[in-house]
Amino acid sequence: MTRIDLGGLEARPAQVWGGVRLVPLVRTEPVAGLRLRREVYEGAGTASVELGDRTAYTSYVPHGFVADWSGARQDGESAAYGTLLGDRADGPPPCVPVRRVHRLAKRRRGERRLRFLPLHLALEGYLALHFGGPSVVWDDWSREAVRRGLSPRAEAAYAGWGVPGLGEALRVFELHPGQCGTLLYVADALAAAFVVPHPEDYRVLHPTLVEDLYGELVHQYAHYGAPVQEFTARIRDGAGGIRTLADLRAAALGQERAWAAAHDGLMARDLLETSYSFERVYRAGAFDLYRFLPPFRRDGREQHIGELITDHKGRAAYLKTFRLSEKQVRKGYLLHRLADHDWHLGRTAEALGTTYPELVRRIGAAGLGGLLDAHVVARKAKGAGEG
Repeated sequence: MTRIDLGGLEARPAQVWGGVRLVPLVRTEPVAGLRLRREVYEGAGTASVELGDRTAYTSYVPHGFVADWSGARQDGESAAYGTLLGDRADGPPPCVPVRRVHRLAKRRRGERRLRFLPLHLALEGYLALHFGGPSVVWDDWSREAVRRGLSPRAEAAYAGWGVPGLGEALRVFELHPGQCGTLLYVADALAAAFVVPHPEDYRVLHPTLVEDLYGELVHQYAHYGAPVQEFTARIRDGAGGIRTLADLRAAALGQERAWAAAHDGLMARDLLETSYSFERVYRAGAFDLYRFLPPFRRDGREQHIGELITDHKGRAAYLKTFRLSEKQVRKGYLLHRLADHDWHLGRTAEALGTTYPELVRRIGAAGLGGLLDAHVVARKAKGAGEG
């Protein structure tokens, strides 16, 4: 498996609020045998997860998701304790506790249920990219880089309530019958994809989009992007083909199909046509939970990380994505190239078709300059410049 398969989901005409566009994804039939609900944590805020290798993942975690393949009936979401209700215009509470969570994905003992932290499986996978650092003790790298690798490593993200217009858009948008997901665009740039197995699950989980994390690029587009154009169906009767309500209904359905084909082939193309590297995190009956990373190509296309639960045919039952910024793509690209050449700066620069000083500059611009031995790098850069 290398691509995301949205088989069984159909795009419906978008709804627009300012610069925010939501494209509903509708299933004819829900995914059988899997349900998803939210688990709200007391004092939701910053959580720290021990990863088992003397490292920890720390982030803003407002809730968890519970995947249930037991077939038991679900009546809404779990009870919420200590939930803050009110206006979030001023941001989160001024002081939040750091909560300890055991593992990013954990099966409930004796149950056919899996608790996992939505989106954080994917974010931890990106942060762990070549986390061990230099595998060979080249003198270009500092002792700390060789001893500790990329630790600590941090990336910035914005909560949904900090993205201008998103909260209001989610409040006013209408849900379609059978809606099991949405593709969220800001200034017509794909910000996130969210898919669940059942329409009732989506109805409950739709508001959680305002609590998700979004990349820096999405936040900037929301601030500076102009309002986007609404979807409008145009039915022309030049040939006299519209004579009955049935004709009008058929023409309207044709417009919907044309919109869906244009959307999938243009607006969602990069998400659906990219070849990802998938890592299976857990197998739950007939379903598999994966996290995935993009190829980190420098071709100007949008790139996403995310999580995916597939059925026995490989189709998406659950999907959640995070749009990477250009800087994060460059960082992933550099880390891959360095690892491909055993972290040797000279060989990496040659493979990239650049010079040693320029590679050092790019490493610094990616936020990894602190891993280098400044004195050795300066001496080698001077020698390369004189040569």
